[in-house]
Amino acid sequence: MPAETIPRYLEIAEYLRRLVAARRPGDRLPSDAELCQRFGVSRMTARQAVQVLATEQLLTRRRGDGTFVAGRTALRTLGSPLSFTESMRRRGLRATSRVLVAEWATPDEDEVQALALGAREQILRLERLRLADGRPMAIERAALAPSVGAVVSDDLEQGSLHAAFERLGRSPMQAQARVSARRATSAERRMLQLGPGGVVLVERRIISDQDDRPLEHTETVYAAERYEFEAVLRPDARADRA
Repeated sequence: MPAETIPRYLEIAEYLRRLVAARRPGDRLPSDAELCQRFGVSRMTARQAVQVLATEQLLTRRRGDGTFVAGRTALRTLGSPLSFTESMRRRGLRATSRVLVAEWATPDEDEVQALALGAREQILRLERLRLADGRPMAIERAALAPSVGAVVSDDLEQGSLHAAFERLGRSPMQAQARVSARRATSAERRMLQLGPGGVVLVERRIISDQDDRPLEHTETVYAAERYEFEAVLRPDARADRA
């Protein structure tokens, strides 16, 4: 059976993604005409590729001026199980972590309920400072189910926690999340390199695997000035229709 052919616009989009990763915000990117010439495609195909990265907010288009690398504000979809590492990769950024805490601990009542824990079960408490291209972006405090505690032996500074889950046969598939905003504490301002009066966005979420079994209960504190949150809203099919 012949191998699957990658659509040309996705091939071009990946080329543009590599350019974005290697350049600075505001740098000019190839025009539609230049992409047509380089890849031998129609203008429509070139525009489709550019639109992929525009949707991801990796580039901006200015009418009559050109296409440019976007700023480094990170976009996060509320309730997405997408890992920080993968989210940053799509932005053309390299994700790393600094492990602050990694220890077995007694869960609190919220963690027992969120992770459906049995009596006297412990959790793996993992706290990390998340960085993108060396810039602090978020502080992540996770309570991990004991069934995935083996991830503590993985490289959780250079690698992805979700990739470690998958190596255990547990794929993160669903997330329930809530987000609030508040002033950063002095410790948070120091770690996230925020100025006086700095604001953080706090996301609390429960992530479950392919069998709907809880994996982690996490509170992530984001530097608000470096993030944008979006929500995908769809009509509730169960709602009464007048």
